[in-house]
Amino acid sequence: MSFPAQKSTIEAQPLIAVRNVRASSQWYVELLGADSIPEHPHRDVYDRISHYGRLLLQLHAWDVEDHPNLVNADAARPGHGVLLWFQVDDFDSIVERARGLEAEIIEEPHVNPAPRHREIWLRDPDGYVVVVASPDGECGC
Repeated sequence: MSFPAQKSTIEAQPLIAVRNVRASSQWYVELLGADSIPEHPHRDVYDRISHYGRLLLQLHAWDVEDHPNLVNADAARPGHGVLLWFQVDDFDSIVERARGLEAEIIEEPHVNPAPRHREIWLRDPDGYVVVVASPDGECGC
């Protein structure tokens, strides 16, 4: 297999289907200290969460706009086997915000010994698992 001499750009652009785009958007914005796209006419259907101009996550409402894979929310298990994982520099602030949001905490803040960083595992309003971690090696253990 050969690759072109010129490097191409690849960026992950995860999208999750949610029951209430506005509420989910507000939850992620508050948790991560992020931004959403400016107010627009389709805010109840779609939003993008970003941080300093970099896309973190797309949110799309269930059962709208003829997307055949975004239908029947009640039949789907939210993200089984998928984790929304965010690495942050301000881990302690995120933990404080998660508690302020009264987010469901699956795993309290702890040190993961392999990458030597701290993690907190949460569940978002739609049931997706969200992991927030400090940078690898941050805990120095």
